[in-house]
Amino acid sequence: MTIMDFRALLPLIVITATALLVMLVIAFYRSHAFAALLTLAGIALSFYTLTTAYGLVPRQATTLLIVDRYSLFYTGLVLAASFAIVLLSYGYLKKHKGNREEFYLLLLMAVLGSAVVIASNHFASFFLGLEILSVSLYALIAYVKTSDRGTEAGIKYLVLAAVSSSFLLFGIALIYAQLGTLSFNPIALGRVDTRNLFYLIGTILVIVGIGFKLALVPFHMWTPDVYEGAPAPVTAFIATVSKGALFAFLLRYFSLAEVTSQSALFITFSLIAVTSMFFGNVLALMQNNIKRILGYSSIAHFGYLLVAFLAGKAYAFIAVTFYLVAYFVTMLGAFGIVTVLSDGERDADDLADYQGMAWKRPLLSAVFTAMLLSLAGIPLTAGFIAKFYIMGAGVGSELWTLVLILAVTSAIGLFYYLRVIITLYRRPAEEEASAMAERTTVAGGIVLAALVALLLWLGIYPSVLIDIIQAVIGSTFI
Repeated sequence: MTIMDFRALLPLIVITATALLVMLVIAFYRSHAFAALLTLAGIALSFYTLTTAYGLVPRQATTLLIVDRYSLFYTGLVLAASFAIVLLSYGYLKKHKGNREEFYLLLLMAVLGSAVVIASNHFASFFLGLEILSVSLYALIAYVKTSDRGTEAGIKYLVLAAVSSSFLLFGIALIYAQLGTLSFNPIALGRVDTRNLFYLIGTILVIVGIGFKLALVPFHMWTPDVYEGAPAPVTAFIATVSKGALFAFLLRYFSLAEVTSQSALFITFSLIAVTSMFFGNVLALMQNNIKRILGYSSIAHFGYLLVAFLAGKAYAFIAVTFYLVAYFVTMLGAFGIVTVLSDGERDADDLADYQGMAWKRPLLSAVFTAMLLSLAGIPLTAGFIAKFYIMGAGVGSELWTLVLILAVTSAIGLFYYLRVIITLYRRPAEEEASAMAERTTVAGGIVLAALVALLLWLGIYPSVLIDIIQAVIGSTFI
């Protein structure tokens, strides 16, 4: 490895070094505040080193990893989201008893795994990154040891993730049998017969493995239980960083494989998109738990993303990337509300907890309302612009059936978002006062304020982000 390769990989190296430093520090000196501060400093430094790596792209830093504008953009998105989650986690963990410092070590390892997945140009590095991410999540989901639901969710995720990994590995093995290599380069150079049975079956099995991580139908059954059982900041991490990293990989790999030119894969993804949009929204209508509502909602949103993904043009990839940014901002804000309102006994995730909240916590209610309206795709929010670009990509590629289903299921989704909003503003009887934390931490308040500002900025003036994304996508997919 040359010095240039080292500089290109600095964001990943800094995260790794930060995890090691946090591990050593908590072995000798336990301080929740110091561990959180070290984690924040490491993530911020890693984000800063993206500027160093940017001047060297595109670069095949090793056989396994590629550093280009695309990987740097998504790595930056993951780091920014993780920074916000650490700030939210600090106040959340202060309300719980037990060791808190190891939480940040596990979170850093999950961030590292996500970054490796994003930068992978080889199935070996992809699988290693995915396992680093998954193993960290097993522990994070069950981190609150007094929570029976958390333990159950952690075990469920462990078992189902192991099953999905077996499908993924078998698929990789079949692709290797056809290509003779685990590198993506033969696919990028068009040196693969996409009609070969081994390659086709292997690719479908890879889709099964990735579909589980993205909670796409019919691989979604773990989602509501894990979302409900995991600590609120961990749920935010799974909904944004974990899924975003996997979709970034999906976008890169299947753009190389030219999925739109292969009828079998196109039909497979189309069926997954339709079922995810439909079942995600319909099942969310039946929930009385905020986390479960947002969990089923996330299934539908990744179904929307598949519509643009199937459009298969540079414009579609721009739409996907903008949608993911808007989705990150919105989901972090929604789960951020749940996080800051949770107390040391349980998370504030029952719909009844939010009955009449606007009369006691008007600012937090306004933030939550903005996030829900964005998820519904209401104008002046980032969600509206994001959904407009998704539908534009589908129309541009004449995917009329998928666009129609997207529009209909989005209308269904509007009902359960409005249901939550109505609950917020319904005046409660005195005895129906919400059971939730009385104070919001300073860090939590700053994060939520920043997210609302981003939400409105992207909804009113999205051109700056669009220009950045065009520069990123243009150097990768055009």
